Amino acid sequence: MSSPVYIPRVLIIDDHAAVRAGITQALLGSDLQCCGQAATFDEALAQIAHTNPDAIVVDLNLPDGSGLDLIRWVRKSSSETAIVMLTMSDSDADLIAAMQSGASGYVKKSAPLAEVISILKRAIAAPSSFTASGLTMALKSISAKELLTQREVEVLRSLSLVGDIASLAKNMNISESTFKTHTSSIYRKLEVPNRASAVKIARDSGII
Repeated sequence: MSSPVYIPRVLIIDDHAAVRAGITQALLGSDLQCCGQAATFDEALAQIAHTNPDAIVVDLNLPDGSGLDLIRWVRKSSSETAIVMLTMSDSDADLIAAMQSGASGYVKKSAPLAEVISILKRAIAAPSSFTASGLTMALKSISAKELLTQREVEVLRSLSLVGDIASLAKNMNISESTFKTHTSSIYRKLEVPNRASAVKIARDSGII
């Protein structure tokens, strides 16, 4: 007898009942299920403790708090929870802030529900990644220097030089593993797959 298929459980946090109802309906037949809803920051904290969801969809602005603060609160205790920020904002700064806070995805309320579900599934598959349409545009409009630590900027500049990882790390007087850790963080923050793409953004942003 085969084991039952596990269906990821999603908590929906938004102060508009119509939004919560729409996402709940969209989850039906999507191999995901709604395990609870919350309209405020405080309700969200209680629901997270009560339901222990696999994923959270949270509005940027809640009546009694910020969705960004909620993301940071969740991330302090869990790196495995998928978190998708849902917002009406067109601000690139808000998108970047969501990524820096630890969100797994970012989607506008104007997007089709199918896109919300798609980003939610990607977030569940890789909670530590970040998915958002328009991320490349946001990165072009906001300097990469604001995303990276000073050490990461130094590593990114080093990546633009000729040489393999071992030699670049040696030139910076750090271990190869430390260099790779910084490199992985840079790729995640800049949402790029490889060294060449990271160096291109560094050039576009004036880092090198």
